[in-house]
Amino acid sequence: MGRARIREFFDQYSRLFLRLQQLLDCLAITALLFLFRWLYHIDSETRTDYLILAGVACLSLLVVFHLAKLYQIWQGSRLGRLATRTFLAWLTVFAALVILGFVTKRTEIYSRRLLLTWLAITPPVLVLLRALVYQATGWLRARGHNYRTLVIGGAGELGRMLAENILQIRAIGLAIRGFFDDAPKEPEVALAGGRVRVPVLGNLDDMVDYVQEHRVDMVYLALPFRAEERLRQVVERLGHTTASVYLAPDIFVFSLLQAELTDLNGIPLISLWETPFHGINSWLKRAEDLLLAGLILLCTLPLMAVIALGIKLTSPGPVLFKQRRYGLHGEEILVYKFRTMTVCEDGPEVRQARRDDPRVTAFGRFLRRTSLDELPQFFNVLQGTMSIVGPRPHAVAHNEYYRRLIPHYMLRHKVRPGITGWAQVNGWRGETQTLDKMEKRVQYDLDYLRNWSLWFDLKIIGLTILTLFTSREAY
Repeated sequence: MGRARIREFFDQYSRLFLRLQQLLDCLAITALLFLFRWLYHIDSETRTDYLILAGVACLSLLVVFHLAKLYQIWQGSRLGRLATRTFLAWLTVFAALVILGFVTKRTEIYSRRLLLTWLAITPPVLVLLRALVYQATGWLRARGHNYRTLVIGGAGELGRMLAENILQIRAIGLAIRGFFDDAPKEPEVALAGGRVRVPVLGNLDDMVDYVQEHRVDMVYLALPFRAEERLRQVVERLGHTTASVYLAPDIFVFSLLQAELTDLNGIPLISLWETPFHGINSWLKRAEDLLLAGLILLCTLPLMAVIALGIKLTSPGPVLFKQRRYGLHGEEILVYKFRTMTVCEDGPEVRQARRDDPRVTAFGRFLRRTSLDELPQFFNVLQGTMSIVGPRPHAVAHNEYYRRLIPHYMLRHKVRPGITGWAQVNGWRGETQTLDKMEKRVQYDLDYLRNWSLWFDLKIIGLTILTLFTSREAY
């Protein structure tokens, strides 16, 4: 499992901190709104209207900032990234308020000069507020306040992963005193690329004595399930201490997909492979697809008509090429593309397009290089067989070949395939002459599924537009 999933063990320590951040954000945007109202001498009769605006803005901000992942632990070294994300998220909030104002026909109530000032000044204030909060918590912890001590039982891979994540999210205030392991490989565990070394203080029996003697606040047990009897002994002895004890299951050393803890009538369960698109996420993803696909098709229909005419004039055959590919849950779908070749292969063996492939027409080569041949797939999006962003669908013949060679290959089909994807914007598109290239593509696809958010989708769409005319991997 990736480091982002391990961080979920620490969520409870950051909740109070993040609730405080949410409260400060709402207070800040409300205070700024009324400060500018006072500076611009706005009529006092509109006070209620501005209170309503502040309330709606706060609700919108909490939703958008959550989707933009601005309410998670942030490291101070990423100030530029934080500032950019805060500005874009606030711009989204402001745009939503403007649209709501036009729909309700209340825009004339508010001062445009005031709103533009509010738009410009709010992002740097929110960034500064975050920086000050983090500096204050760091200052307190440097003086021995507001932090907890912990030890980790188990110096294996999972224990190291836990420790690495603790070092990355210092804002939660956890201080690692050391590891304990019955069979340590080294007297110290090197972390953060060797910059930090944490000692192995003894075996698991020594850990219980150490916890009692030093009043350690927390114990993380990162032991394999095969050591069940040993684990039971340690847990029983830790019951005589005042430390909080947490067990990290060793299944998390594997590559999981959307792993989360749930329960079935009181029985705890851990999902190993799950789709990120269930519940509200499914509705958000579909709404995103319908809105963007509809707008893009409206804008590109004239261009598509010109492309269709160009295909008919330059080579014999149909305008559209339809190919069977695997979609959601591994079901076969028909994917539409503008025809770029002299053939329409869709059998048990499908040859990938190669550089200077004689099957590609001259006009088709232009369409493939600019990705204009993909435009009909927006009709697939409206049908619900594809998404704008997701793992690229492969021909059925290719799927049957690679599913036997690449572990977790079919997990790509836990979601709808996409017109563009995380692998494509990172350069893994076009021909895959060797197995390692396809493995790399699948790695990026699974990384997308683990870390999906609407913000991530918009980032991929933006990167796709930037690289649309520069990539040379499609031919």
